[in-house]
Amino acid sequence: MLHDLRKPDLPPQRAAAVQAIAALNADVILLTGIDYDLKGEALAALAAKLAESGADYPYFIPLRPNTGVPTGRDLDGNGKLGEARDAQGWGRFPGEGGMAVLSKLPIDAELRDFSGFLWADLPGSLIPDADPARDVQRLHTTGAYEVPLLLPDGQTLRLLAFYASPPVFDGPEDRNGRRNHDETAFWLHLLAGDLPDDAPKAPFVLLGQTSLDPVDGEGRPEALRSLLRHPALQDPGPKGSADHSDPGQKGDPALDTALYDGLGGLRVEVILPSADLVVDGAGVLWPPDTDPLAATLATASRHRPLWVDLTLP
Repeated sequence: MLHDLRKPDLPPQRAAAVQAIAALNADVILLTGIDYDLKGEALAALAAKLAESGADYPYFIPLRPNTGVPTGRDLDGNGKLGEARDAQGWGRFPGEGGMAVLSKLPIDAELRDFSGFLWADLPGSLIPDADPARDVQRLHTTGAYEVPLLLPDGQTLRLLAFYASPPVFDGPEDRNGRRNHDETAFWLHLLAGDLPDDAPKAPFVLLGQTSLDPVDGEGRPEALRSLLRHPALQDPGPKGSADHSDPGQKGDPALDTALYDGLGGLRVEVILPSADLVVDGAGVLWPPDTDPLAATLATASRHRPLWVDLTLP
């Protein structure tokens, strides 16, 4: 990615991603699926390209993921160590497909990193008793962070950012499905105050990629459904109609945030403001096919940007 971003002419997918982010023009954006490097050079290069496109993000922070970090265990049972499937989260190298925050608001360096939390330590954890990495397996496949943003009046708005793994790509043991469920359940326990880490202070926004639709597709949606109706949170949900349909699905297409071949649209991202915040609007940047931006977004990613407008206290 860094190599591509340093080229005078960006490859089509990279160029489309820059155009899509610039079109969104959010004050703060959480990116998922972006490679992490220790010095943040890739993210800095992306921020520079965005500034050239008129979307200036002077504050940005790469969030170190669990992807590609070795467990030292043979998780896939093929007799080999150090492969992508043997890592804390699937990754061919440490940092592949991580997370980052771009912001027009200053970012407080005193963030909280929950990514080292062990799966087995979650109350009611669904990790199998015979799991070969039970004593070292981290819960979060990619990461979970509290990122404080400094508001103009001196208050702090906290982003509770996460990126969960898909609940598929395994066998009847359903290890991925169990882990995906518990990655969401982590936030339920954090909000309840029954983890070693303190519950977040309001105002905050819980946002990220769930990789799970609460109604359609595969997986264990119980924890996600509980999160969506949690009294400390709001689920504004995009309003209006969608320019696509999902035959055979139960969910509202207007809520979809990604389009998958063979599956159709799914709601696999959420933005859930704390109950004290005023929500002025919410939606998915998913223009009709007749809009030139539609082709740009489709080239950038199978995912579409989810947005929420807030009035801050």
